[in-house]
Amino acid sequence: MSDDTDDAQSPRRLNSLEDRNAVVESALDRAIKRGDFDDLPGLGKPLTGLHGSSDPDWWIKQKMDSEGINGVAPAAFQLRKENAVLEDTVDAFTEESDVRDYLAGFNARVREAVMDLREGPPVFTPPRDVEKEVAAWRRRRNAKKNDSVTEAEPGDPEAEPGDQPVDPESVGSPRRWWHRFRR
Repeated sequence: MSDDTDDAQSPRRLNSLEDRNAVVESALDRAIKRGDFDDLPGLGKPLTGLHGSSDPDWWIKQKMDSEGINGVAPAAFQLRKENAVLEDTVDAFTEESDVRDYLAGFNARVREAVMDLREGPPVFTPPRDVEKEVAAWRRRRNAKKNDSVTEAEPGDPEAEPGDQPVDPESVGSPRRWWHRFRR
């Protein structure tokens, strides 16, 4: 009789896989009956990222995308990425002072990353020449204006002095060859 009282007081031992599965199934059934799984976010939606991914960090990348988290890469990679889209970023500005401020900030980030030798890969992104970039911004802006608006006659009083096309040879470096095909 002492064996029966010991079984009632001590927790059940899970010696086999079937015993473990039974305990888990019964716990799930009790939770379903209590309603613990009702009104969960994503109810009825498939789980994304489970199949077809050989990347072991798929879940953290998915979480970063859903939360809008960026900027956790080393500075060299962030600057390389920012440098690749710098012209498009600068073209979004409407004021020359904004372009100059952005370029000054970019150059400061490049200098800071070059001087920071603590961690990460080396930085190969060069700082940008502010005057050349502003001149290139003006050219792109004027070309965009000329493409969208019909060409004004030279004697037209409504034409602004900055609307006249600028000779690309006279200001800064020409656009990179691969940007010509993006339109």
